[in-house]
Amino acid sequence: MPKLKTKSSAKKRFKLTATGKVKGNVAYKRHCLSQKPQDMKRTARGTFILFEGDADKVKKHYLPYGD
Repeated sequence: MPKLKTKSSAKKRFKLTATGKVKGNVAYKRHCLSQKPQDMKRTARGTFILFEGDADKVKKHYLPYGD
């Protein structure tokens, strides 16, 4: 069986933690920030852990060797 390719877009958007969870960036923090509430912008800092169902799909289809 040939090697599977990792999706380039997933490489840039997701990282795997040491325990195998998928870490991603928070959305809606790029532009029009003056209209968004301060507490939303504060909680959107940094990264977050994807839900288990979404993480399974990302690892299976986009990061095949990320086990």
